[in-house]
Amino acid sequence: MTGLAAEELFAPAALADPGDFYRRLRAVGPVCPLLGSRAFYVSGHAAVEEAVRRHEEFSARLTGVLLQDAEGKASLFDFAGAGTASDVIATADEPEHSVQRRLLMPPMKASRVAQMDAPIRAFAGERIARFVAAGGGDWCDAVGEPVPAFVVTQLLGLQPEAVDLVRRWAMMGGDMLGGLIDADGMQRLLQETGRMTAYLGEHLDRSLALPAEQRDNSLTDTLAGGIETATINREQAIGILVILFGAAGESTAALLGCALQLMLQTPGLQERLRAEPALIEAFIEEAIRLETPFKFHYRVVKHDTALCGTALAAGDRLLLGWAAANRDPEAFDAPDSVRLDRRQPQRHLGFGHGIHFCIGAPIARMEARITLEELLQRTARIEADTAEKARHVPSIFIRRLATLPLRCG
Repeated sequence: MTGLAAEELFAPAALADPGDFYRRLRAVGPVCPLLGSRAFYVSGHAAVEEAVRRHEEFSARLTGVLLQDAEGKASLFDFAGAGTASDVIATADEPEHSVQRRLLMPPMKASRVAQMDAPIRAFAGERIARFVAAGGGDWCDAVGEPVPAFVVTQLLGLQPEAVDLVRRWAMMGGDMLGGLIDADGMQRLLQETGRMTAYLGEHLDRSLALPAEQRDNSLTDTLAGGIETATINREQAIGILVILFGAAGESTAALLGCALQLMLQTPGLQERLRAEPALIEAFIEEAIRLETPFKFHYRVVKHDTALCGTALAAGDRLLLGWAAANRDPEAFDAPDSVRLDRRQPQRHLGFGHGIHFCIGAPIARMEARITLEELLQRTARIEADTAEKARHVPSIFIRRLATLPLRCG
């Protein structure tokens, strides 16, 4: 069988700059076997779209993850018997997925999202003002991570002082899927996840204790209402809250860091965006395409079948490569370049595709737009701090900067 060794997914070069790895995947074919793992990386844009459409054959349930051991060997860690949380939203299949998605849609409608503009702008503006006054610093620590954490507190109806706690928990969301965690790290992660789950359970219970007329329109209150109508149960509600921490927190933090770095790496771009701020939205779409926060999501093959001519057996795993597909030259002209004049700027798969398309996409786009607007309005120049290099989180799953040292004025 032709393919790439599963270990190549974990190579330092692929983690630091995966563009070449994606090209090598596509050279094998739109569905590339990861040899020795029973996993297949789907890197073609059309192939990813087809796999998503065939959701009755390819389950979204998270039943295992690829891990690399101390000797560098890659293998699939099966969750069977591991006591993992129930599958909800992003990892739920039909009909449960549609039931849960419909429940969450009212708080995410356009009018509600628009109401968050002012508080997000105030929080981001205050953080950026301090950042600029200091002449710069680590963007991720000062702005890139706190802004999404603040938005999570707003969405879930948490107190403002919970921002730092939310930030810590949200940023650990992709650790298990990152593939590079050792046994001790996994134990710490499970312990911290237990504390987060207990915290969110207590928050949910406070909402359940209130009469319906005293609740607001937070996602937590919506979930409480869903429990009372038997649409979902308490375990599912808490599972949804846990997923929202990572989906609304870590992924947007990844976007805010990588988009800014991409802007600085593109000659003349920050000057153009200052002069024409209406182009910021187009740039954000390019940033999502080129620096897709979640590189892939898993699918489980339910029965023997094939995808784009590649035979698949029941139990095989697919890695739906959103990031790889977003650089597919058959789908995008000049796929590795920033183009602000693309005819279909939102055709990318940066927020997924099909029935599992990210319900928080409008909020993420708004956060990125507001943050870049505030930063560009308050600065005349932004540049990388050459005294310290930017550093990505080592992860096969998420494309996020751990640090982004900048100077500005």
